This record gives sequence, C-alpha cells and structure tokens, in this order.
Amino acid sequence: MKIGYSKKFIKEFEKCPNHIKKSFKERLLIFSENEFDPILNNHSLLGKLKDYRSININADWRAIFEKDSKGMIYFSAIGNHSQLYR
Repeated sequence: MKIGYSKKFIKEFEKCPNHIKKSFKERLLIFSENEFDPILNNHSLLGKLKDYRSININADWRAIFEKDSKGMIYFSAIGNHSQLYR
C-alpha cells in the first residue's frame, strides 16, 4: 500500500498536538495492515467531500483521505470534527 500526503495535510499535521501525532502514527500502522479495522471507523463522506473517506484518530480527530484507481492512499486533511466538517 502506497501512502501520500498533501501539503495541506503536512501543514495541519505539524500543528497538531503531540498526542494527536502519536495517535495518527499508531492508527496509520493499523490502517496499513487492515484499512477497515473497526477501531478506525473507516467510512465514506457526503456532500462536498463525497469522493473522500475518513478514519478516526481519537474520539474527535479525523484524517481524511482518498484512494485512487491504482490503490494509492492520499491523505488530504487532519483535524478535529468541527475543523473538518464545518
């Protein structure tokens, strides 16, 4: 599985609290083994984000990604629920 990150994601990630960075890295390991592990709550989004999916980082934080036709995963945003879905 190949994983990429947008400039926006990288910028947002750098601003995240350390415990969120650590949680994301832990969830990314789970994701790389099984992208539909129940702990991730991997789900499709609606509306303007209908082409994207989201995984849970913790109770309030999410990482948004898309998967291309070749299976490349591209993370495009990370933030808490209110930051991402306003």
